[in-house]
Amino acid sequence: MKPKENLLWSIAFPGFGQILNGKYLKGIFFVLLEIIINVQSHFNKIIFFSFNGEISKAIDHTEYQWLMFYPCVYFFSMWDAYRDAGGGKDPYSYLPFVICAYFVTVGIMYSAKVRIFGICLGTVWFPMLCVIPGVLVGGLLKMIVRNR
Repeated sequence: MKPKENLLWSIAFPGFGQILNGKYLKGIFFVLLEIIINVQSHFNKIIFFSFNGEISKAIDHTEYQWLMFYPCVYFFSMWDAYRDAGGGKDPYSYLPFVICAYFVTVGIMYSAKVRIFGICLGTVWFPMLCVIPGVLVGGLLKMIVRNR
């Protein structure tokens, strides 16, 4: 249960899983990275506007060059906490996390242009949807590589 618990803590906030693992310096580093990226990208404003249906305001306030760092820090923090807690003994356990980070980063890049049923989901909702194909493709890739 501990690897999954640490994974969930890292989902809640990057760095918390590392702190739970006793890797305090690494945990503090991830927490600081998350705070810096959050502030510089205006992520809290973006989330606020998105949750209130003001997608165009969310897009206007987005600092894309900072926000594109977030998926890499977020998914690496999750994988690292999971691995350090004893999960991920499979040598390819990182693949779903890496592929998710890639899909979400690309989702951020195209989030202002992509329309689903004529609706722009913006810089929060569309990248979140990109996690689904990221997990599926990453899991499939892990299975293919493992069974070669």
